[in-house]
Amino acid sequence: MSTAMAPDLTSKQQRILEYLRNNAATKTYFKSRLIGKELGMTAKEVGSNITALQEGDYDVEIEKWGYSSSTTWKVDV
Repeated sequence: MSTAMAPDLTSKQQRILEYLRNNAATKTYFKSRLIGKELGMTAKEVGSNITALQEGDYDVEIEKWGYSSSTTWKVDV
C-alpha cells in the first residue's frame, strides 16, 4: 500500500500509523505507553488500535515483542 493514509482506519489508527512511519527509521522497538504519551492516548488504546495495523496491508510490519512495563512492538518499514 502507498504511504497515504488508508481511509478504512479510524483517526486514532491513522495517528499511530503516522507516528510509527515517522519514527521507525531511527527506532525499531516502541512501547504502547510511550506511543500513547506522545499521542495523548492510553497504552490500552494504543494496543487495541495497533492490532488493526498489524492485520492490515500497510507499509509497516508490526510484531508484538514483549510485555515488561507496557507492551513492546517491533516495527519495520
